[in-house]
Amino acid sequence: MIQLGSSIPAVALTLVTKEGQETVMADTLFAGKKVVLFAVPGAFTPTCSAHHLPGFVVLADEIKAKGVDMIACISVNDAFVMRAWGEQQNAEEITMLADGGGAFTKALGLEMETGDFGGMRSQRYAMIINDGVVKQLNVEAPKQFEVSKAESILAAL
Repeated sequence: MIQLGSSIPAVALTLVTKEGQETVMADTLFAGKKVVLFAVPGAFTPTCSAHHLPGFVVLADEIKAKGVDMIACISVNDAFVMRAWGEQQNAEEITMLADGGGAFTKALGLEMETGDFGGMRSQRYAMIINDGVVKQLNVEAPKQFEVSKAESILAAL
């Protein structure tokens, strides 16, 4: 698993915007920025939709006031799903990232097998990245939602 002080890997992600999508390299996207990145097991899933993403939507201004340049949400879902979920959640201040094949999640060592739920997915986590380097990493225990929620990350900033 990625550790504190590790650099974000050079893995392609799909950046989702209202205008469409583009392929970006994760290390380039996060270079020169202070970023809060949080991962969910799946878009439109219960905890992710009721609590995880909405918490960051509500606290986006407070998080950015702490010097954060970007708040990004990532999931092993396709770009179309991530765009629709972001629109449904009014997540204009959140950069929605698709890790469709799970390459980024695997490179971080944060994948989990969910069987019939959806196969390989991401563990739930949140991290603070400064200029491409992991400064804080909060990985949830299975079936928990405490250390990766927006309030926990805001307190860590």
